[in-house]
Amino acid sequence: MRPILLLALPCIAVAQASRADEWPQWRGEKRDGVWRETGILRKYPAGGPRVVWRQPIGPGYAGPSVAGGRVYCADRNAKAETERVVCLDAATGKQVWEHVYPAEYSHVDYEAGPRATPTVHAGRVYTLGTMGHLFSLDAASGKVLWKKDLDREYDARIPGWGSTAAPLIERGLVIVNFGGSPSACVVAFDAATGAEAWKALDDPPGYAPPIVVEAGGTRQLIQWTARNVVSLDPATGKEHWRHPFNAKSDLSVMTPVHHQGKLLVSSFYSGSLLLDLDPAKPAATQRWRSRRTDEHETDVIHCLMSTPQVDGDHLYGVDSYGQLRCVEIATGKRLWETLAPTGKERWSNAHLTPNGDATFIWNERGELIIARLSPEKYEELDRARLLEPTVGSEGLRPVTWAHPAYAERQCYARNDREIIRVDLGSPAPNN
Repeated sequence: MRPILLLALPCIAVAQASRADEWPQWRGEKRDGVWRETGILRKYPAGGPRVVWRQPIGPGYAGPSVAGGRVYCADRNAKAETERVVCLDAATGKQVWEHVYPAEYSHVDYEAGPRATPTVHAGRVYTLGTMGHLFSLDAASGKVLWKKDLDREYDARIPGWGSTAAPLIERGLVIVNFGGSPSACVVAFDAATGAEAWKALDDPPGYAPPIVVEAGGTRQLIQWTARNVVSLDPATGKEHWRHPFNAKSDLSVMTPVHHQGKLLVSSFYSGSLLLDLDPAKPAATQRWRSRRTDEHETDVIHCLMSTPQVDGDHLYGVDSYGQLRCVEIATGKRLWETLAPTGKERWSNAHLTPNGDATFIWNERGELIIARLSPEKYEELDRARLLEPTVGSEGLRPVTWAHPAYAERQCYARNDREIIRVDLGSPAPNN
């Protein structure tokens, strides 16, 4: 493992033919976990990748978002019983503004801090706190434009790990999965005013964020609750279809993955489900279902916090004992597995982000691995430790569980003490 080289200097931009991307929400611009920028290194320089800046931050599981030259993140002050949304200058790391609000945690495991990545859209930042505090903030100033106490206003069933689902912006609506009642598991609000547009479903919420897909000749809002995979009309909340998938312990966590007309969900205790989406109408049929049957993990794949990567006819995902597995999508056949990126631990986690012909793997030890994943093998190109894992809640081993952001050929990552920007751009060619 290469040591990290700290240089607290402004980043020198490398000239590239393509534009620089932002990372304005959970799993990036298209909410699909793909990093599309070019000019990204495949081997770290001697001494490790260059740290552009590092700044203190409080505890939290929420990953950063990057948009408009700003970085947005969330943390918690347990002593003061507050949560905070903080905005940093992306070039320097200096704080631009912060919004602090009371947030007393009640009946929540893993109390380190907020879980949901901020969503940045059209000059606003939408954030969801652990106990259901929903805010629309001015992205430039942090001014509160509107707010909702979802726990109180909707008698929400906040699950045991808190509210985790990053808000989704869809054609003037902000859509949130939080488990309100009655019939308000998922609620859409007018993004400008906060007025309720529609509400739907009586299910317990689980933890998965919603996504929107184009299938069956229409846009479909896909929400995996703790009991069902459901398709709704994102404009009205009207239900198109549902497929039962009861997630034991309500662990519907990973973001549903849509790929070439197929929809995948996976849970630790309950195994995986692959649905075929009808190309002619909003409907779905089951292609295969796997179940975890014993402690030897004989099923296909069972993810927890890590959302699988899909590439062509194969998917790659991290099971919750740490195995990175390759699976043939059409059949559910497992082709290989390895512990090389993760190590075997209960609830072991790593986030996979494909970029061109490589995948960046952020593991819970604070290491950023560059690898190539194929149906034949796992090929590691390099790795470096960017952050030290911090002590987890309730005696958990030290971990870094927050998903990094990748923008402007940089990686923005955090633990419970600091947030950093690391340069991952390829060196400019010699003239």
